[in-house]
Formats: sequence, C-alpha cells, structure tokens
Amino acid sequence: MPNLLEIRDLHVNVEDREIVKGISLTVNPGEVHAIMGPNGSGKSTLASTLMGHPFYTVTKGEICFNGENIAELGADERAKLGIFLAFQYPHAVPGVTVANFLRTAVNSVHGGENGKVSPREFRQELRRQMALLKMDESVAGRYINEGFSGGEKKRAEILQMAMLKPKLAIMDETDSGLDIDALRIVADGVNALLGPELGVLLITHYQRLLNYITPTFVHVMVNGRIVAEGGPELALELEKNGYAPYEERAVAGVA
Repeated sequence: MPNLLEIRDLHVNVEDREIVKGISLTVNPGEVHAIMGPNGSGKSTLASTLMGHPFYTVTKGEICFNGENIAELGADERAKLGIFLAFQYPHAVPGVTVANFLRTAVNSVHGGENGKVSPREFRQELRRQMALLKMDESVAGRYINEGFSGGEKKRAEILQMAMLKPKLAIMDETDSGLDIDALRIVADGVNALLGPELGVLLITHYQRLLNYITPTFVHVMVNGRIVAEGGPELALELEKNGYAPYEERAVAGVA
C-alpha cells in the first residue's frame, strides 16, 4: 500500500533562488508530523509547494500522494484528491459568504456524480461543525474573513477543513496570532478531526501548539533542509534550547 504523502529529495526555487534544498519526508494516515524551524527556513514554501502554488518551482524531486506523482497537478486537482492547506494569513474575500464558499467547495470536492451535496445535508453538517468550533451560526452569513479577528480567521480555516474532510491536512502556522483561548478552541477542533484516515503536516515555530496537538513525529527545518527528526520530546528540547544549535549544524553542513 503506498504512503499517503511521500516527498523525495524535493528542491524548490522562488525567482531562481533555491529555498527548499532536498527534503524527503513521509506522512501516513493517522500521523501528525510537526515541522519546526526559525523564520526563513522554508517551512511555508514547502507548504505552498505541496498544495501546488504556481509561484513555487520544483526543480528536482517528487511529491507523491497515494503513490501518484502530483508535481504537475494544479491546486484544484490536489484539493479534489484530498489535500487541504490552512493558511498562515487567511485572506478576506468580500462579497462571498462563508456558507456559499463552503457549499461551492464541498460540491467541488465531494459532490459525486451529480456534482452537488443536498442543501439539507450541507446545512446540518455546517451547523454541527460550527458548534464544535464554538462559532456563532451568524458567521456563516458573513463575508469570508472580512472584519474577522485572528481567532475567527483560524477557526474559519478549521471549519473549511472539517467540511472538506481531507486525507492530508497541511497547517501553516495555525497558531500564529492566536491568544491562549483561541488556540485551545482551534486545537480542540483539529483534535476532533484527527483519526486513522487523516494525515497532518503541522508547521509551527513554537512548542505551545504542540501542548494541545500531540505530534507523532517532529522535524527540524533549517535553511531549507531537515536537520533533525524525533518524537514529541524533540519539540520540548527546542523549547528549552532554541534553534541555535541546529542553525550551527546547518551552517557546518551536518545533517
């Protein structure tokens, strides 16, 4: 049986500058992989590349999803396969309500032969997931992220994830800009979605999110490379000692 996600010697350029420099990583259903590293290490570039953002150019290596090389597929095609990206800075979309956006997305990904999920089924699932995330139902009628607080934006991202039910969730610094209460609510929502069929790639700077979402594996990314790997204890070590020892190893060329 193929791995859910297998990254093989991936190199990525942005405007002729190499940002990701040979990453190999495997994620399987039921696993939570945390990628931690300092600013500028290439974590967000990796996330966007996996989702198919055209700004990022793969110069070498493969991205395989369920055994299929998806490097040439667009973001919409990857979403239909079951890949989801939660953005670090979600954008506002004036004029498009949360409910309308989600219904269009769900129909596109899960619509089946007739291309549509029944309105009743959609409304019931939307209400259920909003209750889980402690979101007022009035949010469904608001324009996407327009006037939302940082916590509301991140909860809206997790709501999208809950409604789309991906096989692989890539979460790019979901904890960015959240106070402790919002962090707990978002983490509770993520934990409610975790299960044997979902693989998660969780990108973060800090240990604090991992106090609520327990990783299976932790990877340290510095200067475009994975320089250390381990279990949850590695995140605790980073909290204690910082990234400096690993940055020194990266400069020295020690993996």
